[in-house]
Amino acid sequence: MKSAPAAPQPQTIDREMVVELIGRIETDLARLKGLLEPPVHAFDPADPRNKTCDGKLTPHGVECCYRMFDEGKSRYSVARAMKISFAAATHRFQAWRRAGGEKRPRVRLG
Repeated sequence: MKSAPAAPQPQTIDREMVVELIGRIETDLARLKGLLEPPVHAFDPADPRNKTCDGKLTPHGVECCYRMFDEGKSRYSVARAMKISFAAATHRFQAWRRAGGEKRPRVRLG
């Protein structure tokens, strides 16, 4: 008598390996998503809340300038982005340095 062929044994799945693989896939997908989406800034230099009606910077606008300096932007690029004079950007840069530069306490925007 011939016996019936043996049923295939179910393979054991290494759960740690599967979790690690899922983590790698999620990391790769997040990286790809970051490449496709434009960077989102927490502040907008063109926000109308940055200036008063007479053209002076509000505290919100000053913090936007400071955050641009935190990112390493030049006084010229801050002046262009904020639509202020180079002298005003230089004044804000000096105030930013006196406040501690990148180590200064940040003000909440919004």
